[in-house]
Amino acid sequence: MTDDDRSLSQLGRIALGLGLALQASEDFRDMEDSIEYAESAGVPYPERLAPMASGSMVAAGLGIVLWRLPRLATAAAATFLAVVTPTMHDFWNEEDGSGDRLAFFGNLAMFGGVLVFLKEAWCRD
Repeated sequence: MTDDDRSLSQLGRIALGLGLALQASEDFRDMEDSIEYAESAGVPYPERLAPMASGSMVAAGLGIVLWRLPRLATAAAATFLAVVTPTMHDFWNEEDGSGDRLAFFGNLAMFGGVLVFLKEAWCRD
C-alpha cells in the first residue's frame, strides 16, 4: 500500500467514523423521541437499550476515527448496523415508508464502509 493509498484510506475512515458518531449523537438531543421510536419498533426495554445503542455507536465511531481498538470498534459498528437497519427501518412493512427507506439505504451504505474497515482491522499486522 502506498502512502497515497494510506492517506485516502485514513480520510475515508475518519469520514465514516465521524458520520457514525455524529449521527448517533443526534439521538441524545431528543432521547425521549429515540426511546419512543424504539418502542414503536418493538424493541424490548427501549428506555435502556436506546441510549445504550446510541452510546455504543458514538464510541464505535470514535474508535474508527482514532483507530483505537479497531477490531472492537468496527465489529461493534457492523453488529449495530446489521441488527438495527432491518429492525428499525423496515420500510417494506410501512404504507409510506419513504423516511425508513432512506434511512435503510443510508445505513446499508455505512455498513458497507464499516465492513471494509473491519477487514482492514483484522488483516493488519
